[in-house]
Amino acid sequence: MDDRQFRSAMGKFATGVTVIATEVEGEIHGMTANAFMSVSLDPKLVVISIGEKAKILNKIKESKIFTVNILAADQEELSMIFAGQLKEHKEVTFELLDGKPVLSGAVAQIACEVSAEHVEGDHTLFIGKVTDIHLEDAEPLVFYNGKYRSLVELKPVTI
Repeated sequence: MDDRQFRSAMGKFATGVTVIATEVEGEIHGMTANAFMSVSLDPKLVVISIGEKAKILNKIKESKIFTVNILAADQEELSMIFAGQLKEHKEVTFELLDGKPVLSGAVAQIACEVSAEHVEGDHTLFIGKVTDIHLEDAEPLVFYNGKYRSLVELKPVTI
């Protein structure tokens, strides 16, 4: 199998869209990612996967903190900004959750301290101990097969 086929297969898994953020010496750094999942309820742990070429990789290693901002359906532009897909520079305002940078309006803001990191292939997996969470009642931004999507509510199924 070639790289394109592998990438296409992974794109068949619908995901939410997140912006990972961290702060080093008063400067906030962010990156769009969909490689995020929960790991444990006790203790509350999540994992993010950051590529070796990503600028934010060394920033998280240095700061030992990160946030996961699960984007709302109306935040597609933020996803594009932090993915480097918009040519014009737009100012993004961050708030703080447990002293860590988060994006206003995100469906969920998850503040974390790095509890472990593991290099696997061309990525580093950061295990984050969740220190605080803020939730909003909004629909999530969804990514599937290389495109942004929205959810459609189906009729409830009685089991």
